[in-house]
Amino acid sequence: MNAVTRLTDRPRTYPLILVRSIWEPTTATMRRWAVAAIVANIVITVTGAIVRVSKSGLGCPTWPRCTPDSFVPAAHPEISPLNTAIEFGNRMLSFVVLAAALACLITAWRLRPRRTALVRLGWLQLAGVALQGLWGGVVVRSALNPITVSMHFLISIGLIAACFALYVRAGEADGPPVRIVHRDIRRLAYGLTAAVVVLLIAGVVVTGTGPHSGDKAASRFDLDIEMVARLHADVVWIVLGLTFALLIALRVSEAPARARRAALILLGVELAQGVIGYVQYFTAVPAALVAMHVLGATLVWIATLAALHATSTRGPLPARAEPALDAVPA
Repeated sequence: MNAVTRLTDRPRTYPLILVRSIWEPTTATMRRWAVAAIVANIVITVTGAIVRVSKSGLGCPTWPRCTPDSFVPAAHPEISPLNTAIEFGNRMLSFVVLAAALACLITAWRLRPRRTALVRLGWLQLAGVALQGLWGGVVVRSALNPITVSMHFLISIGLIAACFALYVRAGEADGPPVRIVHRDIRRLAYGLTAAVVVLLIAGVVVTGTGPHSGDKAASRFDLDIEMVARLHADVVWIVLGLTFALLIALRVSEAPARARRAALILLGVELAQGVIGYVQYFTAVPAALVAMHVLGATLVWIATLAALHATSTRGPLPARAEPALDAVPA
């Protein structure tokens, strides 16, 4: 037997399987790590909302330390231990997100044949995590200024987009993209995606104006909450209208099933999110529904990205070759 035993010759234990999925990756494991990164970013976004609604935003009053004298929680006469635990727990999740990003990058680097696009997306993800961590420090040091808090959420949205792109690209070939729907439908999908971005921005403005600031002393946007909430609702209806239009256009044009299915899923997620939004508005914005609404926002974003990606393809991977029907140049 060789002095150096290959990973494949060792007993199949879970830690070893985990390491092997990174060091000797396949396309399937690459996609699984991308999903893990998506989930990690969703979780830390939702726990960030929990920090805010529990008024734990300054549970660790400084950064990168938790207190001026310690990197870990310590007794503070003016801060509840529960608030400190919630904020510190959210900070610790940053290392989970970082680990997922590193796993994606190393997996992309080790995948053979090496695919430059995947490696670049891995680096983009890692850079986004670094930016998010540093920006978290800005949020704390600005005493939860609503502009910095809003940007904190939007950076997470960008990270989720990068993770989702990695997931999609890992399952496709590296050829140029071709659309599988009519050009106008593809444009409609882009317009819908842009509208969802506007919707997310409007949502953080509502959040920055509303009652859940993260700390009783934190500042808020000096705006009329009724006005910004109605503006947000107007954008919701625009997004719903565009989604209905996309779904109808896909059905009338007999677009591929995956494109129609993605649009239908998006509509369902939007409707569920809309119900949560209206219920929280008419029930004085309870904390639990705020956290659910943030979760819903991430799911709407992912469903939107799925609907957009479903309108084009780069072709199947060689190992799973199948005819690319109805594909026309993008």
